[in-house]
Amino acid sequence: MPGSGKTTLGLALARALALPFVDSDRELERRFGAPVASLFHGGDFRAREAAVIDALTRGPDLVLATGGGAVLRDDTRARLGRRCYVIHLASDLDTLWRRTRADPSRPQLDVDDPRATLAAPHDARDALYRACAHCRIDTSGQSVDQSLAATLDALAAG
Repeated sequence: MPGSGKTTLGLALARALALPFVDSDRELERRFGAPVASLFHGGDFRAREAAVIDALTRGPDLVLATGGGAVLRDDTRARLGRRCYVIHLASDLDTLWRRTRADPSRPQLDVDDPRATLAAPHDARDALYRACAHCRIDTSGQSVDQSLAATLDALAAG
């Protein structure tokens, strides 16, 4: 979900593990030469996102932060579950709203009622995240250091 900490925690995790960090949204922008907000409103955004994630998960080890809707495609969920150690970063709706409400780079929230737009997929996507995740970390009310410690513990536990 937007605001769960994928990028912030992903960067911290990559540093801790001495691995490269890739944000799939930034990679989409690099490959297709347009801001993700523009790509998002195009008809083939999820297909492009799936192709980028497919390519990234075939390469060397890295910490990958996917867009919040990447789990909407069955093939992407299956690919992530098979090729990666997937960490589901969960947060309650109030935390997500607090983290995202003033961020103009969130194309899915550039609507008349952004809180409702954030709330709608929150519960619906939870089952999809759980379907491909190897562990779940609740980042609600947690500092980056606390979330990182929980993530490293989960990785160590396997």
